[in-house]
Amino acid sequence: MPPSIDSNDAARAHPEPQRPAAPPERVAMVGNPNVGKTSLFNRLCGVRAKTANFPGSTVEARVGACSIGGAELELVDLPGVYAVDLELPESKLCRDCLAGRLQGCMPDAILVVIDATNLARGLRLFRSVASAGRPLAVALTMTDLARTRGLSIDPVRLGERLGVPCVAANGRSGVGLPELVAAMRAAREPAPKILADALRPNWVDETATAIVGGPNTVGSETDRWTDRLDAAFTHPFLGSVVFLAAMALVFFAIFRLAEWPMDLIESTAGLVGGWIAAAMPEGAVSELLVDGVVGGVAGTVVFLPQICLLFFLLALLEDTGYLARAAFVMDRIMCRFGLPGQAFVPLLSSHACALPGIMSARLIPDPKDRLATILVAPFVSCSARVGVYVLLVSILFPDSGLLAGLAFAGCYALGAIAALLTALLFRRTILKGKSRPMVLELPPYRLPSLRSAFLTTYDRALVFLKNAGSVILAICIVMWWISAYPKAAAPEEALALEARAQAVAAEVESAPDAASAETLAAEAESLTAEAEVLSARAQQEFSYAGRLGDAFQPVFAPLGLDERLTVAVLTSFLAREVFRSTITVLVGSGDSDDDLRVAEEIAQAKRADGTPLFDMATSAALLVFFVLAMQCLPTLAVTRRETGSWKWPALQFVWMSAVAYLAAWVTRVAVIALGGAA
Repeated sequence: MPPSIDSNDAARAHPEPQRPAAPPERVAMVGNPNVGKTSLFNRLCGVRAKTANFPGSTVEARVGACSIGGAELELVDLPGVYAVDLELPESKLCRDCLAGRLQGCMPDAILVVIDATNLARGLRLFRSVASAGRPLAVALTMTDLARTRGLSIDPVRLGERLGVPCVAANGRSGVGLPELVAAMRAAREPAPKILADALRPNWVDETATAIVGGPNTVGSETDRWTDRLDAAFTHPFLGSVVFLAAMALVFFAIFRLAEWPMDLIESTAGLVGGWIAAAMPEGAVSELLVDGVVGGVAGTVVFLPQICLLFFLLALLEDTGYLARAAFVMDRIMCRFGLPGQAFVPLLSSHACALPGIMSARLIPDPKDRLATILVAPFVSCSARVGVYVLLVSILFPDSGLLAGLAFAGCYALGAIAALLTALLFRRTILKGKSRPMVLELPPYRLPSLRSAFLTTYDRALVFLKNAGSVILAICIVMWWISAYPKAAAPEEALALEARAQAVAAEVESAPDAASAETLAAEAESLTAEAEVLSARAQQEFSYAGRLGDAFQPVFAPLGLDERLTVAVLTSFLAREVFRSTITVLVGSGDSDDDLRVAEEIAQAKRADGTPLFDMATSAALLVFFVLAMQCLPTLAVTRRETGSWKWPALQFVWMSAVAYLAAWVTRVAVIALGGAA
C-alpha cells in the first residue's frame, strides 16, 4: 500500500491543528506539474530564493522570502506532483515536508496551486493534501487560458465550496499577488464536514460540475493550433528535424556566444594577476595569489557564461511547452540505450561543456536515468578538447585536410558512441532496473517569461558557485602547488641566454638606425623567451608534478609516452587545455596562438634515442586517449555536487580512464600493425 501523509505525524509536528492564532510564517506551495506554481514563487520571491537539498532526498525544493504589503512570509516551492501518495521521489519529498518530517521545512500553512483549465485534477491533489491537517489556501492559475477555452471559474465560489481562501493569481503578469499573500495569511483548515465530504468517490466530479458546469468540460476544448503544432513537433521525422534545429541554435549559443564573456573573464584575471604581481614583492605569497587564487577563481568563473546561457535557453524552451515534446520525440532513440528522451539535451549540451550538461540532467525525473546520464556525459567531446584535437590531428595529417577533417569528426563520433554504449552497460548492471515509463503531459504552448528564465539562471549560477565552485578553486590551488614546488634553480643555459638578452638589449640604444634597433630588440625578446622556456621546463621536471610523471611513466609506456608526455598527460587531468601549454614548455617550442605552427614545432621533437616523440602510433593513441579520458577535475566536482557522493565521480574517473587507456593501447597496436611508426 503506498505511503500517505500520516495524520498522526502531522499531529505530532503540530499538536494543535486548528488555525494558528498568528498568521503563518512558512507556507509550502503544492501543485501539479505545469500549473504555474514556480512562476508564482519566482514572482513573489525574486532573487531572495535559494535551492534547498534535504537529507535522504534526490530532488530539490526552493525556499524564498516574500514581502508584500508589510507581510513577511517564507515560501517553500515543492516539486510538482500529481498526488502525494505516489512512490516517487517528488511525492515523498512533498509528503515528508507536509508531515513535518523534514528539518527546516515544517510549514505553518499550505498553498495548493490549481490549474483553472484542469480543475478536476487539481481538486484531487487538494483532497490528498487536506489530510495533512494544516491550514490551506488555494491559488487559481491559468484563468486567462481558461477564458479562451470558454471556461469561467469564480475563485470566491470555489473557495466557499472548499472552505478555504481562494484567489486567482498570475505569476507572469503579477495580477492578484497581494490578494494571494492575504489569502495565505488567512489560510485555514476546511470544516470537518467538508473534509468528510471530500472523501466521497464522486466529490471531485460533483465539485467540478458545480463550478464549471460538468467534469467532462474541464480542459476538453480543443485548440486547433496546439493540435497542428503537436502534429509537427511530435512527428517521428519532422519532430526530429525541428528538435535538431532547436538544439543546434542552443549549441551555437553556448559554444559561440559564450566566447566573448569567457575571454573577458580570462583577460580580467590576467590583468588582476599582473596588478598583484606588480604590487607585491616576488615570493611564495605573490605566486599563491596570482597563480593559485586568481587562477583558481578564473578557472571557476570562466564556466559561468556557458552555464548561464544553457539554463536561460532551457528555461525559455521549457516555458514555451516545447521541451516536453522534444523529450517525447527523442525517447524513441534514447530508450534503446537505456536512457530517456530527456537525456538528449544534457548530452548535446556537453558538446560545449560537460558542467552545464551534467547540471541540466535535473530535467530527468527518474533517479537512475539521471545518474546514468551524468556518468556518461563527459564522454561527449566538449570545447576544451578541441585544442588538443587540432594539435594532434595536425601532427597526424599535416598534408591532408580531408583526412584531418575525417579524424576530427571521428573524435566526436567516438565520444558519442562511448557515451551511449556505457549508458547501456550501466543500465544493465550497476543501475539495473526498470526505467520510469515515458508518460508526459504536454503543457499548453505559451510565450516564455524572461523574468522567470532570468531567476532560474540566477539560482543555478549561485548553486554552481557555492558548491562546485569551492571544490574547483581548492583543486586548482592544489594543482598549482604541486606544479610550482619545490623550486628548481635556473639552468646554466637559461642564465647564459638571459645574460645575452641583456647585452643585446643594451645595444638597442646605440643602434645606428631604427631598423637595427628593432632587430636587436626582437633578438633580445627571443633570447628572453627561450630562457623562460628552459627555466619553465626545468621547474616542471623538478616539481612534484614532474616527479609524479617520472613515477607514472612506466604505466604510460605501453601507449608510447616518455617522461615529458607523461607529465603533460598527468597535468592535463586538471583540465585538458593544460596539455598544449605543458607540452610546448617541455619540448621547448614556446607557446603560441597559431595551432599549426605549434604542431609543426612539436612534431619535430625527439626522444632520447633520436626517434620522433610524436610518431604516428603515439599520436593516434594520445588522440583516442583524450577523446575518452576523464581529464577535467571541475567535471568531477560537479558530478559530486549533483549526485551527493564521491562514489559516483570516483567510478566515473576510473571507468573513463580505463576505457581510454585500453582504447589508446589498442589504437597504438593497430597503427603499428598497419605499418605506422612505433
